[in-house]
Amino acid sequence: MLSNTELTGACETHLTAVDGHKLHPDAAHAYLAMQKAAVAHGLELAIASGFRSLDRQLSIWNRKWRGKLPLLSKQGEPLDVSTLTDTEKVHAILHWSALPGSSRHHWGSDFDIYDPRPFQSNELKLRLVPAEYIDTDGPCHNLWQWLTQHAHENGFFFPYARYQGGVAQEPWHLSYRPVSQKCQQQLKLELLAETINSIAIEGKSIILDNLAQIKSQYIDTITEDDGWTNIWCGY
Repeated sequence: MLSNTELTGACETHLTAVDGHKLHPDAAHAYLAMQKAAVAHGLELAIASGFRSLDRQLSIWNRKWRGKLPLLSKQGEPLDVSTLTDTEKVHAILHWSALPGSSRHHWGSDFDIYDPRPFQSNELKLRLVPAEYIDTDGPCHNLWQWLTQHAHENGFFFPYARYQGGVAQEPWHLSYRPVSQKCQQQLKLELLAETINSIAIEGKSIILDNLAQIKSQYIDTITEDDGWTNIWCGY
């Protein structure tokens, strides 16, 4: 069980280094085993993003709120921040980015994966968009297909395998279930409220007023199964 500060990304005492990123030790061990299995099948597996701290998630949130980072619609089109109500801004951000203190990347159990080989020449840049994984000619398609069949063998699943009215579909996001399941159960509404109250986050009052809905829609709603039926839902 993680401490409250570990659970909300405020500290890193629960992490270990692997492939230039930080993961929970149990997730790191399972990742290395999965990586070895991928190599045996002629594939390469690398981490694009592992642990993300509370401060980093807060910076992303505040920059999006202020219009310093792009704010996108559900279809991926740029939004004009000045035309949105505070409630609309909250939901627009949450579709693509986690509320600080609630990100699964805080736990060290979750990380974004990719096949590094197509990007070695620097001519192609990883964007972390569904087409890179789901389209048959996508640079990470073969790896994604293999993971949909074999990731569960090492304890991993895709929490955002399909859009379910909350977080956008993320075919690159893997979660180590033995750790993340316990963390999700541990992350209570009271702790989230305490965390939001303690940080300088834009839109604080509207977040707190709608925190129960936010938790239900964007934090608790995940794809529990390992299947990829209806993967185009929402796109």
